[in-house]
Amino acid sequence: MSSDLAARLSAIDESIADAARRAGRDAAEITRIVVTKFHPASLVRDLYALGVRDVGENRQQELSAKVEELGALPELRWHFIGQAQTKKAGAIRRAADTVHSVDRTRVADALDRAGEGMAPLDVLLQINLTDDPARGGAAPAEIEALTEHVLGCSTLRLRGVMAVAPLDEEPAKAFARLHGYAERVRGIAPDASWISAGMTGDFAEAIAAGATHLRIGSAITGPRPAQG
Repeated sequence: MSSDLAARLSAIDESIADAARRAGRDAAEITRIVVTKFHPASLVRDLYALGVRDVGENRQQELSAKVEELGALPELRWHFIGQAQTKKAGAIRRAADTVHSVDRTRVADALDRAGEGMAPLDVLLQINLTDDPARGGAAPAEIEALTEHVLGCSTLRLRGVMAVAPLDEEPAKAFARLHGYAERVRGIAPDASWISAGMTGDFAEAIAAGATHLRIGSAITGPRPAQG
């Protein structure tokens, strides 16, 4: 195991704790998800040895392969954070403990159908913080309807909201809007208290805006391996 990996993980955790203190929050309330996209399963095993219990994947095939290889590790939680395709809902459902990217009723329905006989799946509503409908996420105007729809899915457990900050806007402003959207969801589903927001470059702003889950990749894992 690389000592660099342990050092990077420690440095990020210290930065998270500092940001939480500045925001008047307890860092223990914040879940740090390590995004291991394109890295081998062996890196997840090394992270696990360092105490990491929450890992994130963007692609269904990679998630499924790593879960198959590492599924025996106790208390390791897998977060699917990429765009969910309805045709892959069954595979996502079998591998993920949490899906952060429910942005359409069709996705919710596909995940719900795939979960018959399984334990409830934690899901978050992905909200689009841009004006570009091609970006992932539900439009803010759709929040209440999507919330109600997911609450009607018997095998899904609505946990909160997720978003990615736009590239052309200050993250603090975008995350402030997300905080407001999260309140709208909680107005219908009071227990849906999670806010998944913040990555390597903007997690401090996300923490200030109330993020409960951070998705951090290369600042911990190091550069992604080259893709052939």
